[in-house]
Amino acid sequence: MKLVHLFTFSFLYAQLAISQIENGPMIGHVSHAEAKLWVQTVKSQTVEFAYRSTQSNEKWRYSQPFVTKANDAFICELTLNNLNPGITYEYRVALNHQLQAPIGKQQFTTASHWAYRTPPPNFSFAIGSCAYINEVTYDRDGKAYGGAYQIFESIANQQPDLMLWLGDNVYFREPDWTSRSGMIHRYTHSRNISELEHLLANTPQYAIWDDHDFGPNNLDGSFINKGLSKEVFDLFWANPDQHHADLVGITNQFEWSDCHFFLLDNRFSRSPNDRTDGERTILGKSQLEWLKDALVSSPASFKFIAIGGQFLNTAPVFENHIANGFDQERQELIDFIYLHQIKNVIFLTGDRHHSELSMLKVEGKPTIYDLTISPLTSGVHDASQEANLLRVAGSHIAKRNFGLLSVEGELNTRVLTIEIKDADGLPLWQTQITGEK
Repeated sequence: MKLVHLFTFSFLYAQLAISQIENGPMIGHVSHAEAKLWVQTVKSQTVEFAYRSTQSNEKWRYSQPFVTKANDAFICELTLNNLNPGITYEYRVALNHQLQAPIGKQQFTTASHWAYRTPPPNFSFAIGSCAYINEVTYDRDGKAYGGAYQIFESIANQQPDLMLWLGDNVYFREPDWTSRSGMIHRYTHSRNISELEHLLANTPQYAIWDDHDFGPNNLDGSFINKGLSKEVFDLFWANPDQHHADLVGITNQFEWSDCHFFLLDNRFSRSPNDRTDGERTILGKSQLEWLKDALVSSPASFKFIAIGGQFLNTAPVFENHIANGFDQERQELIDFIYLHQIKNVIFLTGDRHHSELSMLKVEGKPTIYDLTISPLTSGVHDASQEANLLRVAGSHIAKRNFGLLSVEGELNTRVLTIEIKDADGLPLWQTQITGEK
């Protein structure tokens, strides 16, 4: 009888402790020797992350304790260090020294030290943009704009090695973008759906932003609160630390297996769409020059450039890179890729509320791709009649969807498989890109 009472007490205590987690846990950037873990608590708590290798029966190791604070939305982000490459670790959240029940397996695997030793590891990753989570108090009247939240469970079921969010990951409403607390509210609310839990807890997450998680619709570098936007973005995403002195905003980079991911900021230094004089730039000079240098220095099999808006689409509409006088910057980057024969460049873009693959293929030049994946849960826009002269036939999709990309094969003969799936994980379109040598 005492054992039954002890079990019941322990179970109720654990359930009580679990209720103190507002959002998460979430896995952030994972490298060879480090992993970022994130959690948001309901109130101030002492947080630790317990972790251990799944390949042994070792006892839990614990991170340094961290006390969450109201000013930082009760968020804890800690980096586990001195990990071993190529090892799978399981982890748990401990609140006030009480281990919490896991959501799924709660495991991550550090990058393997494969170079000059083995073929590059095969891997897959999910991408998507435009995630609108309804909140009646702040939403417009009429039909709900967000829906099909099960898409996040469908992504998790694919068991990708990582997920990359391509902007509009939350949708600031008018009361949100005028203050730091308003922005924090929007992120906190958008994270707080059960369908997201398993994906965040079991898959490393990376992100860029676009206008709706930067500020008002279509806004640019003139946004007076852009510093607050970045501060809150950094609170809620556990991207790699960025130490490059010449870069501002959210620009970043990471590598996975033999591929490089360049995370661009299309808002912080952007010229206003309607200004007709002065510099016309989306990226800003410093970011553009950094990207050129990073691309020409990269030995990666595939070079993925993540940016919120479409880069290749030839239709000068909305905020495509060819619209609003930004076409010169677009051409400058294309010419640079051609001049330096930079192969296997693939832009990963969002924003447009439809999906499609654009391909710029010129004889004697490296082929450039632009894969747009949108929307995850927001409204849908049919652009099938839009004059995108570079659209790959059959690739246009006007329904909620996500992308699943897989990189496989031997070094120097890598193949990228692109699958677009609907909110229930059912296939919509697929193609393969063989890396150019």
